[in-house]
Amino acid sequence: MVQLYGEYECKIDAKGRLKMPAQLLKQLGGLSPATFFVNRGFENCIMLYPEKVWDKIVAGVNKLNVYRQKDRNFIRYFYRGVTSMTTDSADRVLISKHLLDYANIEKEVVLFAYLDRIEMWDKDSYYNMLDAEPHEFSDLAEQVLGQSLGGENQES
Repeated sequence: MVQLYGEYECKIDAKGRLKMPAQLLKQLGGLSPATFFVNRGFENCIMLYPEKVWDKIVAGVNKLNVYRQKDRNFIRYFYRGVTSMTTDSADRVLISKHLLDYANIEKEVVLFAYLDRIEMWDKDSYYNMLDAEPHEFSDLAEQVLGQSLGGENQES
């Protein structure tokens, strides 16, 4: 399984191309060319999924029941704007204009890699979102991680 990590500040050129950071490509096994599937993410970011990760996610989405409205709506929104892209000889990918517009990206971006995916954010939007970190972050960590990581009272 792919395990990605890190924040990478990058620039989009006038043609909408992004040079993928070498460190990030190295985490993907140094694949060249590397193929990604890109779609709209949550909170106005763009999601980049490595090809193998995308295949796994799509297998799950394809199990949804198209006869239930919630499932249909999710499928529509999930696939909206999806494109496949492969790095060129200079390790660049071309991001579509409609996805850049969706995420309010003009030039400077932050790639935030976590788990098996990469979020692409407008640089200012990303740092503004992080500045809004909840004061109760420790409470949130307890709620989210407390049980799953054995956070019950442990005696020494």
